[in-house]
Formats: sequence, structure tokens, C-alpha cells
Amino acid sequence: MNPVKNTYYVDLVSGDVLDRPAFEENPSFKIEATDEELHELKSCLDESYTADMQAYIRSHIPYVEYHKDPANDLYDQSIKKIYAIIYKLGDAEARRFIEEIGILEEDKFMQDEEIQKFK
Repeated sequence: MNPVKNTYYVDLVSGDVLDRPAFEENPSFKIEATDEELHELKSCLDESYTADMQAYIRSHIPYVEYHKDPANDLYDQSIKKIYAIIYKLGDAEARRFIEEIGILEEDKFMQDEEIQKFK
């Protein structure tokens, strides 16, 4: 028996997952997800928020360089993971947008196995 998938709209600016599209300025991605998939996406959005706050705090320390900061690396990876999940669960428009921005393309210097499992 296949789990029931419901339609949701993911707003990456606010970090919300809604059951109807937002009529605000923020674009949203339309996805079809089971309860388990939705929980995983929400967990990733929470991780991204935490990493973003850590990077924000680090940004106020002038002697720590961006490219040597684990908080920024964690944030970058969390965003890639979110896009990978949206790519997997999203409609054709969501997948086309993600392909256009190229965020999930293979990186010559770093390949994240966790992101690859969603592609």
C-alpha cells in the first residue's frame, strides 16, 4: 500500500511549508509529500535555520574568514539538501527551476553523498 501524498508549498524565504500557496512576495515550490517526507523536509529547514544563525553570529567576528568557517559550510550543505528534497518531491516547474540554478550539479571539489541520494 502506497502512503498518501499531499500537496504542500515550500517557501524558502520564510522556511514555511504550507498547505496552500502564499500570496505574498515569496515564491514557493509545489511538492507532493508523505508525512514522513514532510517531516524530513521540515527537519532540514530547521537545520538550515540553525546553521544560518550560527553563520550570522560568525559574521560579526572579523578575523574569521568566510571560506574557513564550518558554520557557513553547514549552511551551504543544508540549502543544497533542501533543494535536493524539493527536486525529488517537486512538480515539473520546481525541478526546472532547480536545474536552471544548477545548485545540485556535481562539484569538482566536494560531493555530498546525502544530497546525491535525493537526486
